[in-house]
Amino acid sequence: MTDLSASLRPIGTAWGRIDKVALTGALILLVLAAFDRSAVVPTIAETLDHFAGTLPYILFAVVAIAGMKASGSERLLDGAFKGREGRMIVIGALVGGLSPFCSCQVIPFVAALLAAGAPLSAVMAFWLASPLMDPAMFAITASGLGFDFAVAKTVAAVALGLAGGMTVKLMASTPVFADPLKVEPKIGGCCKAKKLTLNWRFWQEGDRRRIFAENGWSNLLFLGKWLMLAYLLQALLISYVPADLVATVIGGDGIGPIALAALVGAPAYLNGYAAVPLLEGLLAQGMNPGAAMAFVIAGGVSCIPAAVAVWALVKPRVFAAYIAFALAGALVAGIAWAALA
Repeated sequence: MTDLSASLRPIGTAWGRIDKVALTGALILLVLAAFDRSAVVPTIAETLDHFAGTLPYILFAVVAIAGMKASGSERLLDGAFKGREGRMIVIGALVGGLSPFCSCQVIPFVAALLAAGAPLSAVMAFWLASPLMDPAMFAITASGLGFDFAVAKTVAAVALGLAGGMTVKLMASTPVFADPLKVEPKIGGCCKAKKLTLNWRFWQEGDRRRIFAENGWSNLLFLGKWLMLAYLLQALLISYVPADLVATVIGGDGIGPIALAALVGAPAYLNGYAAVPLLEGLLAQGMNPGAAMAFVIAGGVSCIPAAVAVWALVKPRVFAAYIAFALAGALVAGIAWAALA
């Protein structure tokens, strides 16, 4: 048994080092070559063409995130959860839609807030808004779905945070939100970098320049591989999925397509960046604009990384309320955007 485990260990190590996103893209192209070889080159060309059009936005997003990390501007969030509860809810929703936190960074940040006595209402406002929008997400969304859609999604993110926070405040004494924390919350995560003191001129310090370079490179790889995969899927979607089928299932008027998009948002959502090209393709084939908005709102809040961040810290009844807020907010946002668009 020991010999077998030892022999399998290198295989597991090698598998762990393989980039699963790149592997998925390669497998898709292999399957395409097996069934429709003539379509491989045009599909790759279309993927690269769309990616090149988005590249300036990707570079802007990368520089913005790296600059925020290196300058320590996350420190500006430290004072957001102090003062009156109503003010904290408003600030929590606003900074949630602007902060560059990834889902795993939210866990220790929120754990520290709750441990310090920040009200659950303000934390919920931040939790709901944070996965939906950040500077990088805004740039990518504006490039693919339009500036108006990006602004509307930002407004929806803040509004959802405000609505969820105020609801928790009003229902704080009910059994749903009383004693919300798990006894021993797991506050680990993949992001363990310490927050720096604030210094906007980060290029003057060697350590900060290193942080800028490391974060810039890692985010360039992250955004690049996900968007490349997403544009590949978009090209296949446009080529092989009939437009009338899309229009029938999630097109047309009414609340049905919007509700369907909200419900499938979580299981079908990859991440906020990869969703943009896919929705761009679906909208071109007749997707209801409100359904697109409902999909990104429900998917962003209730996707696995964001949901795990909440599940790790609070009891199931609070987690259920979080999911309910996400679905209700997605439905309202979708209906509103369909009326405006």
